Amino acid sequence: MARYTGPRVRISRRFGIAIFGSSKYLERRQYPPGMHGPRMRRKTSEYAQGLMEKQKMRYYYGLLEKQFRNIYKTATRRRGVTGTIMLEILETRLDNVVYQLGFGQTRAQARQMVVHGHILVNGRKVTIPSYAVKMGDTVDVRDKVVSRQLASRNMELSTNRIVPAWLGLNKDSFRGTIMRMPTREDIQPIANDQAVVEFYSR
Repeated sequence: MARYTGPRVRISRRFGIAIFGSSKYLERRQYPPGMHGPRMRRKTSEYAQGLMEKQKMRYYYGLLEKQFRNIYKTATRRRGVTGTIMLEILETRLDNVVYQLGFGQTRAQARQMVVHGHILVNGRKVTIPSYAVKMGDTVDVRDKVVSRQLASRNMELSTNRIVPAWLGLNKDSFRGTIMRMPTREDIQPIANDQAVVEFYSR
């Protein structure tokens, strides 16, 4: 399925935040791209602000517009606060869990690991990045040399990343456990989820 493969720093500069992780280039140029970037102080409309928040969250989780809109629709059908439910759905995607555990250095790489069959859920190979994990599920790196070497290298490069409290990690056995479902307090959204909900509900 198609993914955004363009210049990532350019996207981060557009939103003024490191969407795809820290970047020294972004730190040097904290203004929008383009020749007028440093001087741009354009007043944005409410619609434009909502669009920006939606795009930030969509790029952050690496989803296509159709996928992201479907998550919103699913959230509206569930009981509770729509924005919070959206975040819970996004956080419990298998590709995001693989990333949060440190098995993948980026969400894009974590998604690739899932698709290529490097990840097991409850002992079974799952190749669907959007697979929704549940409390009590185990997420393992497949017991293959290539899979374990890849995950090991990524965990070494991700030592500064803190594993969320709702996940358990045994580095020696390459196993993650869903200890509980994430709460609002566990999630630090990169964008204003309420603005995203209001944008879609227009």
